[in-house]
Amino acid sequence: MAAALYAADQLAKLWVVHTLVPGREYPVVPGLLWWEHIRNSGAAFSLGSGLTWVFTLVMAAVVVGILWLLRRVRDPWWAVALGLVLGGAGGNLTDRLLRDPGFGRGHVVDFIAVPHFAIFNVADCGVVVGIALVLLLLLTDRDMEGTRES
Repeated sequence: MAAALYAADQLAKLWVVHTLVPGREYPVVPGLLWWEHIRNSGAAFSLGSGLTWVFTLVMAAVVVGILWLLRRVRDPWWAVALGLVLGGAGGNLTDRLLRDPGFGRGHVVDFIAVPHFAIFNVADCGVVVGIALVLLLLLTDRDMEGTRES
């Protein structure tokens, strides 16, 4: 799951960088969805744009933490959930490490735009869906080994 999401994210960003003019809107579903190439130095909604290196460290810690947790996972739903978060965090971490303006301070490529919301990317979608699934698994008392806690 992580590898598939990571690949989809990086391929989409490669397409965006080589195809879309930054700041220009490309309608997909008029009024509801468009592509708009931006570079985000911050977190969601461009918060903390001066703290790019902090987000790099946090994403690196998330990646390492999930890789450590995956040793215990036996439940396929937990594997999907953590795989989505891992693939998304890895995709955005790659941007932070390898894109301009430099190592650890790179700006994330975002391009999916909807009305009255932040512009985001495939990695962000994976993280959000993965965290929602983790919350659902926790709420239903399903542990990583695939059993229900008593």
